[in-house]
Amino acid sequence: MFGFMFLAFYPSITNAQKQYTIVLDAGHGGKDPGNRGNGYYEKHIALKVTLEVGKLLEKEKDIKIIYTRKTDVYPELWKRGEIANNAKADLFVSIHCDSYLPRPEAHGAGTFVLGLRGNKKNLEFAKRENAGVLLEENYQQRYKGFNSNSVESVVGLSLLQEENLDKSLAIASLIQQNFTKKLNRLDRNVKQDNFQVLRETIMPSVLVELGFLTNKREGKYLNSKKGQLQMANAIADALKKYVANLKVNTVEASEVSVLPIKQSKPVIEYKVQIASSKRKLATKSYNFKGLKNVQRVKVGAYYKYYYGVTSSFKATNKHLAFAKRKGYASAFLVAFKNGEKLSVKELNKIP
Repeated sequence: MFGFMFLAFYPSITNAQKQYTIVLDAGHGGKDPGNRGNGYYEKHIALKVTLEVGKLLEKEKDIKIIYTRKTDVYPELWKRGEIANNAKADLFVSIHCDSYLPRPEAHGAGTFVLGLRGNKKNLEFAKRENAGVLLEENYQQRYKGFNSNSVESVVGLSLLQEENLDKSLAIASLIQQNFTKKLNRLDRNVKQDNFQVLRETIMPSVLVELGFLTNKREGKYLNSKKGQLQMANAIADALKKYVANLKVNTVEASEVSVLPIKQSKPVIEYKVQIASSKRKLATKSYNFKGLKNVQRVKVGAYYKYYYGVTSSFKATNKHLAFAKRKGYASAFLVAFKNGEKLSVKELNKIP
């Protein structure tokens, strides 16, 4: 028995006009100067680079920029996250400068995503960046149970905070590649760590360490107009590439039409990805806000969790809407052919 089904994808008016909201966060500020390696102020350098990144991205019609600060003020860490969450941002980027007094020769650029770390060195690093929490009023109430010297406080994460890990890693990799390949900065790699400012957000988020102010040569570079413009260009270029990738890989109901073409049986399977995590969780509804029939698939070092496996595009859009109502705001649609994940372009090539 032959059926007739072909999925053709066309850019929808909605998708074509979509603006991708990026929240840019200049680290520290106001009463929190950040590190002061070689007499430089991290808060000033971070702000200048952040504003330059914003200027470059504001030229793009499909990108909307929101700043957590544009002057020398200190938005509390929870407030920075709240700004991004309330804006329903697609991306959060926090910009900082590093320091390491025991080894002033330390240098290089690094990019971080939220995650667990397994060594004392990284723990101390996260504690230093999180120390700003202690400057905030009523921090005991705002960050219940937070202790900047407690391993438990620094590494405690929820699945919701990890579900955007794949996207965060993709963004971080693009930024890091630009730092190392375009600017020839020493590669300090993409790493996972537990920064409070990232824990406050519910969208893909990265924290950028531009370099070490405690290194005389690098500090001078980052404090210069040339250095700030070059680093800003590298970050902005990476973010533009990320948004371009989002536009290619985003599948919306309005992008699909059904055309008759002979095929022996449906070959496309749709799923809604609701989470990605290093933790292996039982696929019980209590672990997924009441969602039933969740599928767990291991991909590399991570487990991906899918909801609503179906061959019906109409049904999968209902599943996607339901997952979002349940609280998985960043859930998205994926499609597979014979077990292989497909992009929108690949779907167009189905014979």
